[in-house]
Amino acid sequence: MSLHGQGAIAMWWDIAPDIRSEFEDWHTHEHFPERMRIPGFNRGSRWSAVDGGEGFFVMYELDAYETLISRGYLDRLNAPTPWSTKMMPHHRHMVRSQCRVLESTGGALSRHALTVRLSPAEGASERLRAHLRALARSAAASTGIAAGHLLQNQTPKIAATTEQKIRGGPDPAADWIFIVCGYDRSALERFAADHLGDPALVKAGACREAIHGLYALSHSNTATDIG
Repeated sequence: MSLHGQGAIAMWWDIAPDIRSEFEDWHTHEHFPERMRIPGFNRGSRWSAVDGGEGFFVMYELDAYETLISRGYLDRLNAPTPWSTKMMPHHRHMVRSQCRVLESTGGALSRHALTVRLSPAEGASERLRAHLRALARSAAASTGIAAGHLLQNQTPKIAATTEQKIRGGPDPAADWIFIVCGYDRSALERFAADHLGDPALVKAGACREAIHGLYALSHSNTATDIG
């Protein structure tokens, strides 16, 4: 698979302008290195909304889904640093999906990422999964686009962590996530218009009103980057 592993965490949140500079400093210089030192964490990437808004998309690529319940990860979630404790309440409208990777084709990262959060209609899971897997492969072969990924949330059955409690309770999760990465923003926008609008997704077996976001790469680390 092109993503580094069989598991992933996909997250979205808003950061207010008055805290954004400190957030990016913390996230780059403390939080990413901390996460990348956890066994099973292979790569993290942070993306910011292309429209200049407050939204961020963050993805961690994991060796395996089971990394999500590993002692190393749970220990970090339950012992946030003072700086993390300060920053966690500023993650507004957070959505956090703990996922299995169903499909990953092409290069994992590129200049832009288009994310689609959606759910299958009743009885249509297999049909939608097959459609999105094929669409990921088609996307990765398209001009201006480098990769397509399909993730499915499966929230582990664990107690609420200290970080969750600081943020105000359990985080909502996106059900399925379709991600298209590319070096040409206009190509991603055309791909979305042609294949990822509500009529096309509903025909393929999705519920209505999928949530779309377009982001630009801001920062990335792999485990080998961290000393």
